[in-house]
Amino acid sequence: MRMTLTSAAILSALAFPPLIEAAPTAPVRQGPKAIDPAVNGIGRWVPDVEFISVKGKRGRLSDFKSGKALVVAFTGASCPVSKRFAPTLAGLEKAYAKQGVSFLFVDPIAVKGAREDLAKMARKVGFVGPSVVDEEESLALGLGARTTTDVFVLDAARTILYRGPVDDQYGIGYQLEKPRRHYLREALDAHLAGKAIANPAFWAPGCELASASTKPVRLVPTYHNRISRILRNNCVECHREGGVGPFPLEHYDEAEENAGMIRKVVSEGLMPPWFASAPPKGHSSPWANDRSLPARDRADLLAWIRNGKPEGDPAEGPLPMARKSDWDIGKPDAVIPLPKEVEVKATGRMPYVNLRVKTNFAEDRWVQATEVRPTAPQVVHHVLVFVSGGDGLKREDIGALAAYVPGNTFVEFPQGVAKKLPAGATLHFQMHYTPNGKATTDRTRIGLRFASEKPKKVVRTFPVANRRIDIPPHDDHHVEKAFRSIPRATVVRAFMPHMHLRGKAIKYELVSQDGRRETLLDVPRYDFNWQLRYELKEPRTLPEGSRIEVTGVFDNSKGNPANPNPDARVRWGDQSEEEMLIGYVECELEPSGSVPRPTGKDLFTQLDRNKDGVLSKDEFSRPALFPLFDSDGNGRVTRREGTEGMAKLKQREKELRRGQESLRGLLDRLR
Repeated sequence: MRMTLTSAAILSALAFPPLIEAAPTAPVRQGPKAIDPAVNGIGRWVPDVEFISVKGKRGRLSDFKSGKALVVAFTGASCPVSKRFAPTLAGLEKAYAKQGVSFLFVDPIAVKGAREDLAKMARKVGFVGPSVVDEEESLALGLGARTTTDVFVLDAARTILYRGPVDDQYGIGYQLEKPRRHYLREALDAHLAGKAIANPAFWAPGCELASASTKPVRLVPTYHNRISRILRNNCVECHREGGVGPFPLEHYDEAEENAGMIRKVVSEGLMPPWFASAPPKGHSSPWANDRSLPARDRADLLAWIRNGKPEGDPAEGPLPMARKSDWDIGKPDAVIPLPKEVEVKATGRMPYVNLRVKTNFAEDRWVQATEVRPTAPQVVHHVLVFVSGGDGLKREDIGALAAYVPGNTFVEFPQGVAKKLPAGATLHFQMHYTPNGKATTDRTRIGLRFASEKPKKVVRTFPVANRRIDIPPHDDHHVEKAFRSIPRATVVRAFMPHMHLRGKAIKYELVSQDGRRETLLDVPRYDFNWQLRYELKEPRTLPEGSRIEVTGVFDNSKGNPANPNPDARVRWGDQSEEEMLIGYVECELEPSGSVPRPTGKDLFTQLDRNKDGVLSKDEFSRPALFPLFDSDGNGRVTRREGTEGMAKLKQREKELRRGQESLRGLLDRLR
């Protein structure tokens, strides 16, 4: 049989059907997930949208301005997930009514009969606030809603404080007997207590809205409807009357007068102070305390300056900023001040002030929260509080108990997690003051709140440090490294890099057993003036057998304007004209656990500067001990000789301690 081209093509198509691209896969069960607050509307102003309720009553969002909060709850009878949440919403509306919280219920899907269905559902579950079918999508677009279960909390000035689900009882492909997280309740409780909402943005699992693919309403930025909120969220903590910033930015005239400087520092990425490298495009920041300016905020701020700095309508501004009087952590169980007032001069530069305070706790305490409070915040740039003594820990071995930089003044650990403060420990305060033209005094204090019982997990800090740094004169890119092996799986919560005035860049890397590298933290522009702690959103487990490698880059050239002396050869030291390379790592342990300690392998790798696998006398940190390690006398120490030498050194130290104890005993008898 003779086959035509057409029949051959048909057979070919039957035998080899065209390839069809597989549909993207997603989990069959989807619950709430955290999203980036900065790019999802938190802190934004919402226009005064008009609506008509299912009862035919006209209203506007501004009708609710006399209350303490407005909850705009998207719901509807046509989506099975949002229908399940309706009784919960009605219960929350009733529970918070006496606290000044109003509710507005919005069905964003205007199908035929939607008004009747929503009215019926409202009567059935007991909604009191207006129920609205969003036929023009004005509420969905004004708020940036994405699903039929999105819930928004607005303050009286229509600033978005929270967006996300009611709770996690219902989602896509699952339902629970009862919720594990009460997201909306947590947000309302924090707001009503005058506190910031810790987790303000989540994706709410529900029926996707058609308007979700449409960009939210964009406004011409004015000072009152946009810029005031950007400055409030990112700048005013320092740039306020009595703050450490060089000028206040609390009012329009202050922002208008300083617009040139704002443009410079924002364009160059100098402010707000945040030095971790940006995440890859399309990825959210891994840092819980990321202070970098979101791209949209940056664009709107610069556009406002370009467009002549319009003031706008004062009625669209945020609520007045409440001044803090109480402690953010609640009433502390202990308040420990500096041992004396520090005199801060009017002008010039002040060296770091280091002061010690011995505690009088008779037994170990478990610290649940810390807060550092200067009495003269206008001149306090940052504070680090270390712990030593008590159980014999050195300052470097425990790291910082607490830290203060404007905007990050306190830390609270979750329930069941705490830091140990040994009985009789000494607190070391490292104070960095910046004179502001007026002489004053400061007596900073630290507030501690203790856990009521021994925690399940203990937070400890260990240093990845290199005390043998050696920076030659006039070198503008000198690299030093520090290592720490991870002998057992370790959960990491945060990092805090530390160098001095010649510090240029620092990077933490995780090196796996097979040699693969992963960046944990990259600070390409290190600034000694900002001692920042970089806290992970989600704690990270470092696998057993891996190691942390910290790489520091130093600029000891004339091109570094902060360099005290480009002609000096610089080594390790506490003073700012000396140098350090420390990568502090904050980890979470079992109460009986211990932090990773430096191994002989770490020390050998650090000393072997030319990476030839042996140590010469020049590379040895303590040349007098070289003969103890160089067992064959050939002028080179191998890894095997290094291990044997460490054993000999430990034996010598043990014998020395025995001799010291015998001498003390003899002296006691003679007394």
